Amino acid sequence: MRTVYLNGDFVAEDAAHVSIFDRGLLFADAVYEVFSVLDGRIIDHAAHMARLERSLAEMTIAHDVAATDWAGVLATLIARNDLTEGTIYLQVSRGAADRDFLFPAPGTPPTVFAFTQARALVDNPMAQRGMRILTRPDRRWGRRDIKTVQLLYASMMKMEAKAAGVDDVWLVEGDVITEGTSQNACIITRNGHLVTRDLGHHILPGVTRLSLIDIARQSGITVEERPFTIAEAQGAAEAFVTSASLFVMPVVEIDGLGVGDGRPGMETMALRKAYIDHARGTG
Repeated sequence: MRTVYLNGDFVAEDAAHVSIFDRGLLFADAVYEVFSVLDGRIIDHAAHMARLERSLAEMTIAHDVAATDWAGVLATLIARNDLTEGTIYLQVSRGAADRDFLFPAPGTPPTVFAFTQARALVDNPMAQRGMRILTRPDRRWGRRDIKTVQLLYASMMKMEAKAAGVDDVWLVEGDVITEGTSQNACIITRNGHLVTRDLGHHILPGVTRLSLIDIARQSGITVEERPFTIAEAQGAAEAFVTSASLFVMPVVEIDGLGVGDGRPGMETMALRKAYIDHARGTG
């Protein structure tokens, strides 16, 4: 049984309880982060905490992130759960109050919890075969730059992909790709440029995306942050996604059409290795 963190305490998972009046439950009024753990160490910790603080500010959830030794909390969860490789999920809601669309009174304590999930990150077999992707309309709310728990549409699209026998969905507005259901979308053009969607309210500012852009530029790859279409992605030399749990994951098919030669691209796999090396070197 796992040990989880809840409102300042470490407790057994079956003893961790949240109020039925919690606004995260009633209104999806909460934000979250997912940290990758590799070799028992957190990856990109500072960037995740900075994004958490930004999400809280955008949602006006009054929670002082700096008041908690989060590095210590995460390290304790890793140690108590003997986690070598996997993820840690951290959520902060606006707290519990009688159901009302209006926010509760100032001073209502937020609900804060975190838990571990063991999973293979480096030796994910999908990295060897590549992802097959469908495209679907992006019908999420307009503030996708805030990492909220409003994930129903993403979950529905993942189920649609599963029913179709593919791996995931890229979301589109018109014919322009925004991002994946839980990843940032990237392509490598025929002239070797890395293209990923520019930041704004339309996509989440991915932490892995940010690190990978730095890695690519340091290796001499030209990075373009701009919109790209479904057709451009299908005609690209390579395609891939970035996320905390997938790292850099090749995409080999979009809406039934192969990308490149239909196999994980050499540049993508080199970037995946470079990111894993970065993770192990800086965790």
